[in-house]
Amino acid sequence: MKTKQENIFSSKTLTYFLQLAETMNYTQAAQLLGITQPALTQQIKKLERTVGAPLFYSVGKKLHISDAGRTMLEATHQIYDLLNTATDEIQSATSATQGKIHIGVLASMEVSVIEQFLIQYYQQFTDIEVSLHLLTRKEIWDRLENNKIDLAIMYLPDDSIKNWKPYKSKKIAEESLVFLSHNPSLKKRKKIHFKDTLDQKWVTYPDEYYLHQFINEAYKNQMVDRPVSAAQFTSPFELLRFAEATDLSTALPTSFFEAHNLGVTAHAVQFDPAIQFELAFVFRKEKEAIPRIDNFFREFDQYLAEKDYLTRIKEQNRQII
Repeated sequence: MKTKQENIFSSKTLTYFLQLAETMNYTQAAQLLGITQPALTQQIKKLERTVGAPLFYSVGKKLHISDAGRTMLEATHQIYDLLNTATDEIQSATSATQGKIHIGVLASMEVSVIEQFLIQYYQQFTDIEVSLHLLTRKEIWDRLENNKIDLAIMYLPDDSIKNWKPYKSKKIAEESLVFLSHNPSLKKRKKIHFKDTLDQKWVTYPDEYYLHQFINEAYKNQMVDRPVSAAQFTSPFELLRFAEATDLSTALPTSFFEAHNLGVTAHAVQFDPAIQFELAFVFRKEKEAIPRIDNFFREFDQYLAEKDYLTRIKEQNRQII
């Protein structure tokens, strides 16, 4: 007969519990898990019977987590942290020039410099297998937490995660946003005030995307109305193409614009004050002790010491010419 502990920690019970605790919606959690809602409900009830207390309760149609549920949530995170630490300790004994490195990259980011580095890195360390995944911000954090990627490359600051204690960041480059408009009065201007960017509608990232939220926050801080979005796309390529075809305004990372501005007719000017953020690696602190990760960082530091990130982007654009 299974013990109470085996009933709690067997199969996918905790995975189901974590997904429901994150979404606070049975239907949405079941869809994300790829199961039916009754099956999810059954697993949660089974867990509640095992621990002897309700983990969730409803007020009207809104689901809430109980005190017992919060205790279970904290314990579950501690279990995963322990398993992640054990995995990292095992991996730390591996070779610096063999093994796998899984990297998650924000899908809306310009990755040409990263790709060129990975080519050079492979040519030097052919026994290292590097796996690159283009992900949303939520997918990145989920995979970092569950140890499915070793490194993330993303924009910071990022307030979407509240518990930074297990993580560390390593800056790659300073980034800023450039404003794009077909307004002829901008042809000779280098900077533009926020209020002067609202003459026409924009094409933007979706509401849940980092840069969309970051832009809105910047306008809020300047006490200026937010840009009105006429269309939304997930890719900077789509934003640029749509803006060019429709004469709508948009804002893009300077790195992306420098890499893909050939033939662009829109005028590019910096915001005043600048909208700045950071491109960085994010990883669990224990990862630095893994020899192949430590070696990867040393090689990347050397790569950028020879030529910085933005210089490499500009050079790649000139090579296309």
